Amino acid sequence: MHPKSSIALLIAAAAAMPACAADTASFAIDTEVTLLSDLRTRGVSDSMNRPAVKLSVQAAHESGLIGLIEINTVSKKVFLDSDGYDLLLGGGYRFGDPDGWHFGVGLAAEFFPGAKFEAPHAIDLEAGAPADFRRTKYDSAFAVLEVGYGALEGRILHVLSKTYRGANTGGVCGTMLALSTDPTAALACYARGDHGSRGTWLLDLGYRHSLSPTTTLNLHAGYQKVKNFAEANFSDYSIGLTHKHWGFEWNAEWVTTRTKVRELFIAVDGDQLRATDGNRFIVSVSRKF
Repeated sequence: MHPKSSIALLIAAAAAMPACAADTASFAIDTEVTLLSDLRTRGVSDSMNRPAVKLSVQAAHESGLIGLIEINTVSKKVFLDSDGYDLLLGGGYRFGDPDGWHFGVGLAAEFFPGAKFEAPHAIDLEAGAPADFRRTKYDSAFAVLEVGYGALEGRILHVLSKTYRGANTGGVCGTMLALSTDPTAALACYARGDHGSRGTWLLDLGYRHSLSPTTTLNLHAGYQKVKNFAEANFSDYSIGLTHKHWGFEWNAEWVTTRTKVRELFIAVDGDQLRATDGNRFIVSVSRKF
């Protein structure tokens, strides 16, 4: 499953409980390494359309407690001043029938060590210039609800942190002001006042259909509704195949994203502007240990 101490405690509980009750309980730890041609989160590239590496460690206790640690390489030009990776921590509880109705609840947080940006949070009307420059981090925290029936999986994330990946007045309005040729929309954004994005909703729906014992069809649809900033709302869709062979999982998928304000999904690469929300064919290979 996608605040900090709460998640750490849940992960610790998932790992420690079996040691305390080894005679009556069991647990499993799965480690997976994935190489990707592009790392997408909700249809938007975190690696600026370039290859990335993902390491995931999940602990699952037979009681239903789960914990997740995930490390991904990310672009320093998408997440400014970052150390080049992000860390996801999650923990919670799953229950129900895997072939019927099943549910999950939990908490999660993602951290981008070193990553931050500076942007104006207001416009000085007398001077007609940006003002109130502040630094913002990209770190986010979520409450998570999962609801599924068989191969159909739904997930709802509610943002608990002050911002979702830096979406605040400086991050949204400031980006529009810097990259748009027409400042009208950016000025209207500033006119709404200084806000964060706590309360954002992230929705996902996925379906897996087995085509053979080794091949699965994967369908996904998602929607992001950003609190206070409708400009950042968007939907994403993907269709792909997973094939198991030689002990690896081989994946190929087509990803398409429907954004409202393209400037919010642009990364500055030297003197080039690179879109991170474009349609993309992505391949990956993973191995569990």
